[in-house]
Amino acid sequence: MQWIETESALEALYGTPGQPALRKVSDHLTPLYRKWIMASRFCVLTTVGAAGTDGSPRGDDGPVVLELDPQTLAMPDWRGNNRLDSLRNIVTDGRVSLMFMVPGSNTVVRVNGQARLTDDADLRARFAAGKATPATVIVIRIAEVYTQCARAVMRADLWARDDSAGLPRPGEILAEVTDGAEGGAAYDAAWPKRASETMW
Repeated sequence: MQWIETESALEALYGTPGQPALRKVSDHLTPLYRKWIMASRFCVLTTVGAAGTDGSPRGDDGPVVLELDPQTLAMPDWRGNNRLDSLRNIVTDGRVSLMFMVPGSNTVVRVNGQARLTDDADLRARFAAGKATPATVIVIRIAEVYTQCARAVMRADLWARDDSAGLPRPGEILAEVTDGAEGGAAYDAAWPKRASETMW
């Protein structure tokens, strides 16, 4: 197999991007980028650190991030599995990318930047859900914000499909990788109640 190992070889295969692909990039939230991101209740947070890369789904019951100023976003870290992969990476490296999605739209909005982690009580309180507040908040300084090409979402027909029938459940996967020591049908049966009790 032949590997592509230089940027010049890569560019020879693809050519150069058109001007719209380059000129759509902003270093801050413009009014329309703001409107789009504030409509997003779900994004994927990508981080990098000494142990490698991590991609983490992030969701909320309203906007998944809060704008602190046109170059700064804040994202609560709600309860998860406590692996802390993304948070460890942010503490040691800080480079992040976010892909914001809105159901029904083929557009994806990307933010690249630098992140830091805080447990500031006042900022955490801005995300309060009932009596719950996040343990920490990820604060992202925007370097770039831009729309992604819609073709991938269009090819996948992402919002018009339900391909979930017959997929293995998390408990089944856990049982497989632990040789039955963890997971199984009981794990899957208990999950909806466990999740609803610890959503925030």
